[in-house]
Amino acid sequence: MELRHLRYLIAVADAGSVSAASVRVHVTQPSLSRQLRQLERELGVGLFSRTERSIQLSAAGRQFLPLARDLVARADAAVAAAHTLASGRLEQLTIAAPGTTLTDVIAPFLAGLGPDDPMPTVWEELPVSVYGALPRGADLAIGTTPPASHLASLAVADLPVWAYVRHDDQWGARVDVTLSQLVTRDLLLLSSDFHPRRALDEALSRTGTAYETVVEVGTPEVAQALAAAGRGVAVLSDDPRFGLRPLRITAPEGPVHISLYAAWQPDHHAAASLSGLAGRLADFCIERYGASVAPQSRTRRQAPAPG
Repeated sequence: MELRHLRYLIAVADAGSVSAASVRVHVTQPSLSRQLRQLERELGVGLFSRTERSIQLSAAGRQFLPLARDLVARADAAVAAAHTLASGRLEQLTIAAPGTTLTDVIAPFLAGLGPDDPMPTVWEELPVSVYGALPRGADLAIGTTPPASHLASLAVADLPVWAYVRHDDQWGARVDVTLSQLVTRDLLLLSSDFHPRRALDEALSRTGTAYETVVEVGTPEVAQALAAAGRGVAVLSDDPRFGLRPLRITAPEGPVHISLYAAWQPDHHAAASLSGLAGRLADFCIERYGASVAPQSRTRRQAPAPG
């Protein structure tokens, strides 16, 4: 059974006659009649009731017609999808990222997509496994550690780690705080599974400074809620909530920050489009947070060619 025979069946059903259908499908009437009979022979069922002056779908033909339409529609969709893949266009986009990045960076970025951009979906992943989402079907992964060398990638932003205090706190009028000052306070910190905590731990280890009082909190939202209740200083990379004031944390080598990277499979059919989206995300971060978040190098890294 060939798709063109199914198209001829549909054309006759829609046009009402072989002669009218032959004009639609650009096949002579005798040839069209022969090929319809061939389809009936292959299927082993009569699809038409014929008289000298007319041809109509039989009862079997009426039942078979929806199946033929479905098969042809699926074939047309497959061809269209193949053309899209060959052109390097993205119709759908799946982005994998940690929860905080999805909330504070990815979601606002997606709000600015245009009608010609792909339809996005997002996967929330743990920071330690975000790049593992690429072989599982994600198109673009946004992580906070440098991607493996076999991936194509772009450094997107260096986002500050903030110390959050209430406006009536003793530091409420400040814009920054040093590490040595920070560790003297009661700190509300995430676990070391989260990159803001890791960045703070690493900055402290380089100075030889130790924490004095730490309360580990399970989520960034709860950390900010406790800070708003006056229970300590929350150290996070999230956007502010509950009217808290963000203070930049300064270390001898500069502000404490986490780096954001975009990564994708270098052999992805839309690798060029993904590279362009990563660049747009980097530009968006600068627009949203200021020029200070621009990474020192935005050079795109292409993975080496196989072999």
